[in-house]
Amino acid sequence: MTRIIDSLAEIADRYDVLFCDLWGCVHNGKVAYPAAIAALQAFRRGGGRVALMTNAPRPRRFVTEQIGRMGVPRDAWDDVVTSGDAAQDAMLSGRVGRKLWHVGPDRDLGFFTETADPRAADLVRVPMDQAEGIVVTGPDDDLTETPEDYRERLAAAQARGLPLLCVNPDIVVDFGEQRLYCAGALAQLYEELGGESLYFGKPHAPIYDLARQRLGVEAGGRELAIGDGIGTDIAGAVAQCIDSLFVTGGLAAEHMGADVERPEPAGLASYVEAQAITPTYAIGRLR
Repeated sequence: MTRIIDSLAEIADRYDVLFCDLWGCVHNGKVAYPAAIAALQAFRRGGGRVALMTNAPRPRRFVTEQIGRMGVPRDAWDDVVTSGDAAQDAMLSGRVGRKLWHVGPDRDLGFFTETADPRAADLVRVPMDQAEGIVVTGPDDDLTETPEDYRERLAAAQARGLPLLCVNPDIVVDFGEQRLYCAGALAQLYEELGGESLYFGKPHAPIYDLARQRLGVEAGGRELAIGDGIGTDIAGAVAQCIDSLFVTGGLAAEHMGADVERPEPAGLASYVEAQAITPTYAIGRLR
């Protein structure tokens, strides 16, 4: 049974490492949450290590710059680990070929260019009909487009047998008050069409392995994963056999009652039962 807590401080002394999601926990895509920042700072002051772990489809430099602009201070984290980091090596190794059809906005082009790896020299972005594989970082215009806008093109790619590298496994995120589709929604549609999609962000193991490597810790320690995505953050924690703190005031807020800060026990129980994924703890907002 999931235990509802009021603050991270209630359980902080049980853990040495936090794998903390960003979007929906530390910020909403526009502004940072002061209470969440204070909680992370306090955890670090107590000797803990914090990896901000995000399914953003860009290398960490771009994310650290973004969160800095939103007001997330440097003393709130030890490292930032992105799905883009974890997926980039797979692309460079040729997992989906060398001629790549990119689906995603121009702001994600750093996924291709932010590397000094010599394996990048012969990678080229091409139209779908010339491609050996697909790299999806998100819809081209995530403010207006849905997966259905890509059905015809993805069906044509599937007919050619192209593998798809999904750089962000998230299905949706909340940008302020607007819900946007992510690369995971397009990869999901591609699989429904019979195509092959490869994933490297949460809930999949490579991003956790990379986070531990950067923090200099071994698997099996006192780790806690924090996130608002039941199918990514919490499912990833379950797969890694580590404890989890479900932030219910994010993507699942509408199921948790009127007060976003305090989930109703009945609503939480019903939601996690329906998802068949049980977090260790739950909290309305990270604080």
